[in-house]
Amino acid sequence: MNLSVLDLFKIGIGPSSSHTVGPMLASCRFIEALLASPHGPAVARVVVELYGSLAWTGKGHATDRAVLLGLSGERPDSVTGERIEAIGARFEHQRQIVLPDGRALPFTPDDIHWLRDQTLSFHPNGMRFHAFDAAGTTLQTAAYYSVGGGFVVSEAESHQSPDTVTGPTVPYPFTSAEELLTIGTERSMSIADIVLANEAAFRPEAETCAKIDAIWRAMDDCIERGLHTGGILPGGLKVKRRAAEMYARLSTGVADPHLAALDWLNVYALAVNEENAAGGRVVTAPTNGAAGIVPAVLKYCTVFHRNDADAIRRFLLTASAIGMLYKRNASLSAAEMGCQGEVGVACSMAAAGLAAVLGGSNAQIENAAEIGMEHNLGLTCDPIKGLVQIPCIERNTMGAVKAVNAARLAVLHGDGTHQVSLDSVIKTMKQTGLDMQSHYKETSTGGLAVNVPDC
Repeated sequence: MNLSVLDLFKIGIGPSSSHTVGPMLASCRFIEALLASPHGPAVARVVVELYGSLAWTGKGHATDRAVLLGLSGERPDSVTGERIEAIGARFEHQRQIVLPDGRALPFTPDDIHWLRDQTLSFHPNGMRFHAFDAAGTTLQTAAYYSVGGGFVVSEAESHQSPDTVTGPTVPYPFTSAEELLTIGTERSMSIADIVLANEAAFRPEAETCAKIDAIWRAMDDCIERGLHTGGILPGGLKVKRRAAEMYARLSTGVADPHLAALDWLNVYALAVNEENAAGGRVVTAPTNGAAGIVPAVLKYCTVFHRNDADAIRRFLLTASAIGMLYKRNASLSAAEMGCQGEVGVACSMAAAGLAAVLGGSNAQIENAAEIGMEHNLGLTCDPIKGLVQIPCIERNTMGAVKAVNAARLAVLHGDGTHQVSLDSVIKTMKQTGLDMQSHYKETSTGGLAVNVPDC
């Protein structure tokens, strides 16, 4: 199946693309299919089973809230804060959900089963839904998998090869960085131009550009909210937001002139990931846990390099091409790959985007993307108390810094030739992720999650 730039960058809510956005979409898909079926009028109760990683860290990632919202017919890209509060209050006080058709059903915490020691066959982030009539007879059962980056597949879809899934036919299909570079050489096209040409299979170019512009506005709005919001993040760790205070200090001009750009890069990333940790509106880029890296590097680019529509679109189109390679050939899921599949991929994407704006050739862009991942290989996902806060927020600042450095090494101090190809590093990331113990893959049963117990 061919991917779109809008598959890699999706507007949603925090704190997790795989544990919040994915379950919300899956719940919505299940309830919509149920209500459209002959069983719809008879449904009296719904039970949700969460497996593996979803069960281990789902409470810290607000998976239960996501299920409530999805069963109520809400979607991550359109749900409002008011609706989230209203649905949560109804559940809390009346133990009910209101289905998209307006019917109220009883729904309690006991209707969500956290099955930590069980996994479904296809992916660690599995969930199963059951619908019953008033007599307790099963009406419909369905399984879904949240496979990272807000992507959801059904049980039936999980058995399909990616090559058999139908979708638009693009003019320049590519499944590897080598193929991407070959197309660029043969057609004298940049990576951004290749992706933009492929987007024409999904929608008119003007619409694609408008949607990319909207993605950047959502990213920039998220940065601005984070820069002006203080307080303590929810979840019990009592993590203090730092972006607003840091922004206020930097705005006075009190900064090391030699490292001012680095300070601004850090505060942009902090702003986004504090918003994400608070459950705010963010752009999945390509995940929520790594949502600060691409926006921070792009904001840095607009402030210190170029700030025009062409540069912003070129950045995001190029970054999406790299994300497509990881999605197709490895995974964007921390439950499969560890944090290398989130922060590592986002770093690689951002490095490529910045390299493109800096005037890098396709070979230099590929080199930047490779450097961005090579030095994130083996990165674990071990969030304390299952919250997307420690080490996740600061980890985005480190990913953004690595991305800028990777782009500079590749474009300003390189000619595109290098020993390790991007395809090789993607293959290595996948192998590393498969070899990594589950303790370090979004279960909070290893690493910092157990060695900082009093945090």
